[in-house]
Amino acid sequence: MDLSLFIKAVILGIVEGLTEFLPISSTGHLILTSQLLDFTGERAKVFTIAIQTGAIMAVCWEYRGRLLAAVADLPTKASARSFFLNIAIAFTPLAVLGLTFGNLIKATLFNPVAVAVAFILGGFIILWAERRKHEVRVESVDDMRWTDAVKLGLAQAVALIPGTSRAGSTIIGGLLFGLSRKAATEFSFFLAIPTLLSAGAYEIVKHRELLSVDDIGLFLVGLAASFVSAMIAVRALLRYISTHDFTVFAWYRIAFGIVVLITAYSGLIDWGSGT
Repeated sequence: MDLSLFIKAVILGIVEGLTEFLPISSTGHLILTSQLLDFTGERAKVFTIAIQTGAIMAVCWEYRGRLLAAVADLPTKASARSFFLNIAIAFTPLAVLGLTFGNLIKATLFNPVAVAVAFILGGFIILWAERRKHEVRVESVDDMRWTDAVKLGLAQAVALIPGTSRAGSTIIGGLLFGLSRKAATEFSFFLAIPTLLSAGAYEIVKHRELLSVDDIGLFLVGLAASFVSAMIAVRALLRYISTHDFTVFAWYRIAFGIVVLITAYSGLIDWGSGT
């Protein structure tokens, strides 16, 4: 691996880890960053999806006690069975819709301008959601019902549109559906485990002919950078939501989206088409 590819892998890994669990769209940031780094094409898309596994490993590590306890309690405790059932239910809508419409979405919406528009619209939705009165019905993930899981699964499926944000759709959806800020955020973390692991595995298997043994080093660098930066982001977000709402992320999305649109249409930056 030459130095240029190494640096690109590190940068993309850091971007993935820092943005995956924030309501600002990791996919959108990776599309834009890949364009700026001139790291594009099908092989690059496989890489940016595969390195999400590093971010998920950070969540698994951060919540290792909770996850291991839930696995151990599966045979004896209804709460553990409900926990995993809710994750499975919430995962299903995105899996079905992704398999059905994934190729169409990639062909039409995986471009910087579409991402910028989604950034801006998502920002205004967050502002609207935060201005509503929050009536908390579900204080913790353990209090969730299967109907809550269905609603959050449908909310997550909106994130098939690049720039929308999987974390943002799930968390803001959770707030609108009566979850506390902490419950919505933590369930978003847990739901990311099957979502991103399956997406990474699917892309690698589907496009395995594009990859070679020489790519192992590149992927490992990206995974490591993603893991470390995601660990920082997860811990910071949990501290942040204890005393703040998500308004700052909304304004960031709107400002960033406007900058992308201005630079794209003025010709200051050649964002390309995302292919």
